[in-house]
Amino acid sequence: VYVAESGGGVVQAGGSLRLSCVVSKFTFEDYIVGWFRQAPGKEREPMSCISGSDGSTDHADSVKGRFAISKDNQKKTVYLQMNNLRPEDTAAYYCGLYENMPECLRILYIYRGQGTQVTVPS
Repeated sequence: VYVAESGGGVVQAGGSLRLSCVVSKFTFEDYIVGWFRQAPGKEREPMSCISGSDGSTDHADSVKGRFAISKDNQKKTVYLQMNNLRPEDTAAYYCGLYENMPECLRILYIYRGQGTQVTVPS
């Protein structure tokens, strides 16, 4: 397993969740790590990306101000803090490993995890 997500669940609208992504068997600092999501019947949607080296970030417009990405290099872990969740945020959330930031926002991953489900009932 190269990328493993956790932290999903059911949360009421307006609530928060923090997703975790552990990267293994790769040099964390050499890559971009990013989150994307996919709801049933919808296209994949990029969320947020972070550089394993310098910590620079980029976010999709749809989540700016609500979602924040961060990392812990010692733990080789990237977090996605999701606040003020809405029913339309219901989806499977995936973490991926990328060569660079543009590829992250285009969801052109090298590897991705199995995903973690986030459900926000309406």
